[in-house]
Amino acid sequence: MNKRTYATEGIILARRNIGEADRLLTIYTKHFGKLKVVAKGIRRTTSRKRGSLELFTQVKMFAVRGKTFDILTEVEVKDNFNVWRHDLLRVGVAYHLTEVINRLTQENQEHKKVYDLLYTAFNRLNDFEYLKLPTFIAAFKKAVLTELGFLNEDRGKTDYDAYIEELIQGNLRTKRFLRSLF
Repeated sequence: MNKRTYATEGIILARRNIGEADRLLTIYTKHFGKLKVVAKGIRRTTSRKRGSLELFTQVKMFAVRGKTFDILTEVEVKDNFNVWRHDLLRVGVAYHLTEVINRLTQENQEHKKVYDLLYTAFNRLNDFEYLKLPTFIAAFKKAVLTELGFLNEDRGKTDYDAYIEELIQGNLRTKRFLRSLF
């Protein structure tokens, strides 16, 4: 990552307002892993990028290296997963999946397979009945833990939430919300 500018695609995991008009985005990218980038002026009503930078959106992004955070210069929506955005349960599951990825991964460490797992999970959220969602979530967590090297065949963990919380030394905030829905 020596170039001053770069392009990649990614999925927006989290966002936080900074300053008067800027937003700090956490994006899990295909080529660089988790990145934190600043979207300058995004909160202004005149910003053309405003609608493109919502949570869970898959984007193609262009950025410039900055001193503290990289700066987003252009963004194009590839997929906004509109089919399930109006379903509270599926949005809750999406929050949970992104929290797992965000908490288990380090910045600037490429894991293309983890990116693919998240993208596939977002696409598959349309196909699952509510009764199958717990199995779907557990399979996702197992795949992510295995891909990141935290889980192997010898370790027969089935309570993935407890194991993830042990790894991150904290609580998964979205776990309680999901429990109330199932």
